[in-house]
Amino acid sequence: MSRRLPPLTAVRAFEAAARHLSFTKAADELHVTQAAISHQVKSLETWLGLPLFRRGSRALFLTEEGQSYLAVARDSLDRLAEGTGRLLARDRAGRLTVSTFQSFAATWLVPRLGRFRAQHPEIDVWVAANDKIVDFNQEDVDCAIRYGTGGWPGVKAVRFMTESVFPVCSPKLLDGPHPLRTPEDLKHHTLLHDHMHEDWRMWLLAAGIDDVDPTRGPSFSHSSMVFQAAINGQGLALGRSPLVRDAIADGTLVQPFKFALNAYHSYFFVCPEASAERPKISAFRDWLFAEAENDGMRIVE
Repeated sequence: MSRRLPPLTAVRAFEAAARHLSFTKAADELHVTQAAISHQVKSLETWLGLPLFRRGSRALFLTEEGQSYLAVARDSLDRLAEGTGRLLARDRAGRLTVSTFQSFAATWLVPRLGRFRAQHPEIDVWVAANDKIVDFNQEDVDCAIRYGTGGWPGVKAVRFMTESVFPVCSPKLLDGPHPLRTPEDLKHHTLLHDHMHEDWRMWLLAAGIDDVDPTRGPSFSHSSMVFQAAINGQGLALGRSPLVRDAIADGTLVQPFKFALNAYHSYFFVCPEASAERPKISAFRDWLFAEAENDGMRIVE
């Protein structure tokens, strides 16, 4: 149904002027000039084809039509303000759906979510963990954490954390039958892999090791499984600094060699351009960046 509606800016100016019976007070309330209020009121009168005010030498009066229209304008603006307030309140609280890959969720994000909840008890984070790139146009997702080089079309992507990669293992492998003293000792141990087999090849090449087969050893679909196998003493995983930071801190994993390789990919906070400043999304983004900074891995661009 087609609606014949007056210009909202003019209605707002009329309502304020009619309530105060003063163009000057209306201008102060709406933070515009008196001339702007007068212009908007005249444009509304022209649009309606009716006079809304009678202008005396020292006073402003509503016509009969103006008095009738004030009740309509006030009710409409009050209802619009009330509905807008309810909508904005919902956008500051309630569910926030975050898409990210399973390993990042399990080893980095979820252990820290209690701190976000403490800061924002009004927001309920729903973590959707899978390894596919979410389509914001097709799925009910507010924001995402992606791993890559950026350049995704149609979204706002901010690189917020980098990483380095290095071997990690259970402490019991350090002094076992084949102690781990130098990278050359890897030839006596099992290498554990996630889906990125090339990482072991690149690390060994950068470390100057050419007598260890980078393809041997069992593989797992998620890095969190690889790290769990390493914790259980099944071999060495190639750790990613954000994902193994907590395990190293609590001693369940150790870094046997000092050499670390800076990763080519980084972590990005991603959301649709149009919703980047929604209160729930900006609150989660700011918290996420602060956590990365606390870990000493925050990138400021």
